[in-house]
Amino acid sequence: MHTDTYGPAGDSPGGSVRVRLDVAYDGTGFSGWAIQPDQRTVAGAVLEALTRLFGSPTGLTVAGRTDAGVHATGQVCHVDVPAEAWQRLADTATRRLAGLLPGDIRVTRVGQAPPGFDARFSALSRRYAYRVADTAWGAPPLRRHDTLAWPWALDIERMNQAGQGLLGEHDFAAYCRRKEHGTTIRDLQRFDWHRDAAGIVIASVVADAFCQSMVRSLVGALLPVGDGRRPVEWPASLLSRRQRASEVTVVPPHGLTLTGVHYPTDPTRYAVRAGQTRNVRG
Repeated sequence: MHTDTYGPAGDSPGGSVRVRLDVAYDGTGFSGWAIQPDQRTVAGAVLEALTRLFGSPTGLTVAGRTDAGVHATGQVCHVDVPAEAWQRLADTATRRLAGLLPGDIRVTRVGQAPPGFDARFSALSRRYAYRVADTAWGAPPLRRHDTLAWPWALDIERMNQAGQGLLGEHDFAAYCRRKEHGTTIRDLQRFDWHRDAAGIVIASVVADAFCQSMVRSLVGALLPVGDGRRPVEWPASLLSRRQRASEVTVVPPHGLTLTGVHYPTDPTRYAVRAGQTRNVRG
């Protein structure tokens, strides 16, 4: 068998196999990842394709539940599929899914997951990028679906100074939509900006996890720092708040892309990490 593997493989209980899928999608035409009644969603399209291929998949779980309009190049999910179907189809699963999925979703890799792997809880961190064009003429036409047009010139140095003040473990309540019984404490590991060769300003944001709208709020706080309307110290000063800061603009979703999910390098640590994450989130 020549299918991808992600470490020592192991069956899930009940005669099924846990499969990891690496997924990319253009979020423009979707109402987010999560399945919703009468809405076109990424999870809905993926589950439909998996059902047609494997018959009765269960437990589709994603590393990061992206909002409507948000894209992904490095999304990860897992699903349990019947062992007999997996044995028959493993070698051709990637190609078959390409024929079953719509053109704005691709499963780039499929493989049997190691014991204890959980796409959500085994993750150490998620990485996002946010693209901004600050040229007078706006976003490049061919990138208008994944790049925000900003009307003022941006100072990268000021934005990087402001981003440094947000790093570390904090209560990001000022930057999140609070959920009942959920925590807004997160460990922000990276938040910096650079210009690519085409002059696009790109934010790289990494944290152990993100609460709803957190990345778009963080970006929304730093853009007015970059264009000079807010002082460098302002974003960090909001960390003292215990409620969402109404002054922070949540930037549009289309500039945001989930670019990667990081897991322990040792597959035997997947279950340990999943247990640790569940305890923290609980």
